[in-house]
Amino acid sequence: MMARRRVRPRVARACGRGNRPAHANDRNDRNHGDAGDDRNDGDAGEEADAMITDWDDAYANGPHIPGAEGYVSQWESRSARFRGAHPAARHRVLRHGPAPREESDLFLPEAEPRGLFVFIHGGYWRSMHRSMWSHLAAGALARGWAVAIPGYTLCPDARIGAITREIEGALDMAARELDGPVVIAGHSAGGHLAARMGCADLAPECAARIERIVPISGLADLRPLMRTAMNADLRLDLDEARRESPALLEPRGGFDLTCWVGANERPEFLRQNALLANVWTGMEIETRQVEARGHHHFSVIADLEDPRSALCETLFGDGLR
Repeated sequence: MMARRRVRPRVARACGRGNRPAHANDRNDRNHGDAGDDRNDGDAGEEADAMITDWDDAYANGPHIPGAEGYVSQWESRSARFRGAHPAARHRVLRHGPAPREESDLFLPEAEPRGLFVFIHGGYWRSMHRSMWSHLAAGALARGWAVAIPGYTLCPDARIGAITREIEGALDMAARELDGPVVIAGHSAGGHLAARMGCADLAPECAARIERIVPISGLADLRPLMRTAMNADLRLDLDEARRESPALLEPRGGFDLTCWVGANERPEFLRQNALLANVWTGMEIETRQVEARGHHHFSVIADLEDPRSALCETLFGDGLR
């Protein structure tokens, strides 16, 4: 059997600052290496020109990440330690809907919050729990931001359109708790939901306060997922896939967008990351895309814990009111 080669797709790239993606190479990179080390542009062109025949593999992350089976337990243990150390007086649980999972954790910094950071977890809309991700609040809290991590009903108990509305409700509930700007990020399926909060078909109460959206390894076009086995749970049809794909919708405006992805991620995630930045360019928002060197799909969110990381600087740095 011919060995499979790891390659990058060749995609058209458009950014608010030039026509190529920025590359984050943080000084606190946790020794993940340099994504440029194993790139081969000739291989990339060969793979990009080939038609995808296995859509399940195209969107599978774990089989392509060494040690993937250990990440869930790592996230759970880090989150538990964080929750144990964070003062109970600065942790609230907000209920934003009637379903059992419609609760959010709200973590408050020591001083008056500079604003609200909302992080939406991934899991292809059908797995994970908000309690697994509490540790990712550390970087924002250190920079003086309150952090909300919403839960939501999982597929197949809810369809993606209903999950979008649950997150909209969670966003507004958290925003009522404090003043200041709102910054939204999410990972993977959560990146899709983060981008949806900026789409013109939604009108959250706090829309005027949303200043920055950063989908991390987000999914901008859901139509390819109709070809995967997971669609037995997602239950996407063409109509819903179109209605719930940020790349097929217009942004509401009033915020800036950075599409962030690990440079070592699967080609479809690199393509989807570039897609949204490309499509929303010129629609009255500033767009940018970043491929974070040395990071894959599971490691790319780790820098949310580090207030000095390039990711935290992108989220909470210059340009916010």
